[in-house]
Amino acid sequence: MSTFRVWVPDAKTVGVATSTDGRETIHEMMTDEGGWWWVNVPAAGHGTDYAFLVDGDVDELPDPRSAWQPHGVHGRSRLVDHSLFPWSDSAWRGITLAGSVLYELHIGTFTPEGTFDAAIGRLDHLVALGVDAVELLPVNAFAGRHGWGYDGVDLYAVHEPYGGPDGLKRFVDAAHSRGIGVIMDVVYNHLGPDGNYLARFGPYFTDSHVTPWGPAVNLDAPGSDEVRAFIVDNALGWLRHYHCDGLRLDAVHAFADNRAVHLLEEITTAVHSLAAQQRRPLFVIAESDLNDPRVVTAREAGGYGLDAQWCDDVHHALWAALSGERQGYYSDFGSLATLAKAMEHAFVHDGTYSTFRGRSHGRPVPGHLPAHRFITFLQDHDQVGNRAVGDRASATLSPGLLKVGAALLLTSPFTPMLFMGEEWGATTPWQFFSDHDAPGLADAVRKGRRGEFAAHGWGPDEIPDPQDEATFARSRLDWSQLSVPRHAGLLQWHRRLTALRRTLPGLTDPALPKVHCTFDEDARWFVLRRGQVAVVCNLSDRRQPVPVEGVPFDIPAASATGFTFMPGRIELDAESVVIARLL
Repeated sequence: MSTFRVWVPDAKTVGVATSTDGRETIHEMMTDEGGWWWVNVPAAGHGTDYAFLVDGDVDELPDPRSAWQPHGVHGRSRLVDHSLFPWSDSAWRGITLAGSVLYELHIGTFTPEGTFDAAIGRLDHLVALGVDAVELLPVNAFAGRHGWGYDGVDLYAVHEPYGGPDGLKRFVDAAHSRGIGVIMDVVYNHLGPDGNYLARFGPYFTDSHVTPWGPAVNLDAPGSDEVRAFIVDNALGWLRHYHCDGLRLDAVHAFADNRAVHLLEEITTAVHSLAAQQRRPLFVIAESDLNDPRVVTAREAGGYGLDAQWCDDVHHALWAALSGERQGYYSDFGSLATLAKAMEHAFVHDGTYSTFRGRSHGRPVPGHLPAHRFITFLQDHDQVGNRAVGDRASATLSPGLLKVGAALLLTSPFTPMLFMGEEWGATTPWQFFSDHDAPGLADAVRKGRRGEFAAHGWGPDEIPDPQDEATFARSRLDWSQLSVPRHAGLLQWHRRLTALRRTLPGLTDPALPKVHCTFDEDARWFVLRRGQVAVVCNLSDRRQPVPVEGVPFDIPAASATGFTFMPGRIELDAESVVIARLL
């Protein structure tokens, strides 16, 4: 027997249509004062298809809390009994962010097959790379076969083309068996336009706030108690039912929430309570461009209490210094002085003027905050996919500068994250792709993408068509590149760097006050000092000596060739890096 429940506060009648034993039945539901409707159906159980009918409407509606949409986002929901899955990870004790290396991947393009089961076949590659946790781009159900996942509409359901709910469970179980944690990217600031039926059930959206995606998710208007519970329950479901180890919350700066207890704090409190119950670490990561350290400050100290946040300033400083790009939000970055500030303080804009925003931005990071609470990267899905043609760093940087970038990322004081394929310098682009078939939506997405880049001088024919199957196909990783010497060499470099993080204590010390940088803007050299470890970089196109305080006495295995010791300095080849332990 199963109990069907759904929140429809303003309905006069609600029914649930089920298909059991080949029989179609509509069951009238009962309600309570809170707007919840329910009914017990003895014949229903795991695998039963069902849909809701509201106020006699002939249109069947999928369950807002559906865990399985085998017929797509417009079809009937299917019951899932999570207790039936044969988990084998009972000995898994979880991971912590401190000291970890993360790896962001998109299930649909990580392998040619684009499924959870196919991704399992590549987990041993990640083990050899030294990855501690994978961060999955959103896998909840969205319209069409393929997309980035940020236009999901069934927040509780797992995208069927990837393998559905059991496919995700198999992936997490396999990852845990190899010592790899799983972080789930979740989107609560908006929903996609196709298959979004939430407004048919209740006040899930409000006109009280304006967002780029239309009406805001209702976090503080009448009816928002149940909407917030819907979100918090969803967050806990990924950790409880799918055994994920953490959550990455998309664009939390877009949460329109004026309540005294912010949704960020509410989610984090619930996750930490579940962690105590399950006796394993569970964490919450925010994507935030507010440059506000309160996001990762403990609740006891007046913050929201999240465990970490993405730190775009470090990415911007590193990428602009290596690539020379200065357009858009890179306009305030690019100097080695800015890179030094990012490495030493996390936020470059800590109350300083932002040319891109036309105003001052951010506030300083207190020195007591551990650096591992800031996650950064040289590449990620946005920084690659939101370029006009989805070109990766390998299309811009020389092999030498790719190694320098990897070294500065993986020896930085922050939690580093690699984007799938970065470790071997993949040349396949990662472009913006979608698979909409709703009337007018595909053309709107196509025109919007072209219009976005027209202001930057790109012609409409130069922008890949998101709806073209070839755009999606181009974005798949080409694993055969691993057999090419230059790709294999870069992969080996990344493996050595992740190994160094485990062997040199200075590289996992979370104290930002212990990070010191020296540099020469004109000569283009940069030294990152972490305790007794010096990461010595020559960014110029000529061999030159770089002054290093102390006497180098040991060069670990993860070090580039082409250097010579000299009194008080190391001479390096052009666009190269050496890592030294100093007296």
